[in-house]
Amino acid sequence: MIAIKPLALPRGGVPVAYEIARALHLPLDLMLVRKLGVPGHEELAMGAIANGNVQVLNQDIIRGMSIPEAVIEEIAAKEHQELQRRNTAYRHGNPPPVLDAHIVILVDDGCATGATMHAAVRAVTKQHAGRIVVALPVISGSAYELLQNEADEVICLDIPEPFLGVGDFYRDFSQTSDEEVNELLKQAGIQKA
Repeated sequence: MIAIKPLALPRGGVPVAYEIARALHLPLDLMLVRKLGVPGHEELAMGAIANGNVQVLNQDIIRGMSIPEAVIEEIAAKEHQELQRRNTAYRHGNPPPVLDAHIVILVDDGCATGATMHAAVRAVTKQHAGRIVVALPVISGSAYELLQNEADEVICLDIPEPFLGVGDFYRDFSQTSDEEVNELLKQAGIQKA
C-alpha cells in the first residue's frame, strides 16, 4: 500500500494542512521552508530555502532589483538559522518524515511568487517522493505555471487575476504563532502530548 503524507509549510500552511489531514484521516507532518525576502520589500520573495540544503532563486527579481550575491548569502544564512529554530520548536526531537516512494501533499495557505513551495517541491523530490501534489486555497497565475512544471499535480481553489497578495483572500490573515503550530501538530499526532 502506498502511503500518503500531508506536509504543511509552517506557519501559515499548518491550519490548512491540519484540515486536509483530518479529512483524510492521516497524520500531519511538516516541510520546513523559508522565503528569502528582498531587502526593504521582505514580503517579495527573491527565492527560498528548505531543509536538505535546497535553495531556489528567482533570477528575474534578483537581476531586476540588482541584488548582490553577498546580500543573498547573508539573507539565506539568517533564514537557515530560523529553519533550525523551527525544526527544534516544532519537532521536539522527532525525526523528519521518510518520503521514499510516498505520495506527498504539500500544503500552504497560498502562493504569490511560488518560491517557498518551489523549494518545498525540490526538497521532497530530493527525498525521492513517489508523487508530489501541491494543495493551496489560492495561487497566482505565474506561481501556478511554475509549480505545474515542478510538481506532479497542483490543486487549488482559485487562481484570481489580478493577484496582489495571499492575505487579500482571507478575512483574518494574522500570523499563525509557534504555539498554534505546536497545538495543531499535537492534535494531528506528530508530537507527543
